[in-house]
Amino acid sequence: MIAIGLGLGALGLLMWAARAFSRADVGSLKVLGAWIAALGGIALGAMLLLTGRGALAIGAAVMLGPLVWGWWKDAQPSGSRPGRMTNKMTRAEALEVLDLEDPVSDSDVQAAYVRLMRIAHPDSGGSHGLASRVNQARDLLRRR
Repeated sequence: MIAIGLGLGALGLLMWAARAFSRADVGSLKVLGAWIAALGGIALGAMLLLTGRGALAIGAAVMLGPLVWGWWKDAQPSGSRPGRMTNKMTRAEALEVLDLEDPVSDSDVQAAYVRLMRIAHPDSGGSHGLASRVNQARDLLRRR
């Protein structure tokens, strides 16, 4: 009976984790992955040091350090990186980004957004920065 209870508890926990994972945004998943990798690397380095393989741990840290540091910086949320644009977009800039003129309706904004995201999305050969500007412009114009 105890084994069945523990199994059902583990299944419930797994289902809860899968649901949370499916609803999470990409940025938080990247940060979580970076933390898991960092803690795993620290644990591996500590184990190598404790088992007398300190030279191997230091060599791996020297060789892989710059690569891991680059991944770590890329996984951090964009607002925390220095030099990133964090200024608010004005209505005039949003209209310019979406190539629209006042007055605009929600359907005009949505049509321009869809047209531009086909080009600007990173999966279509665009960039994250450009797609972010298009998203920001759409959000600003839909709020009014």
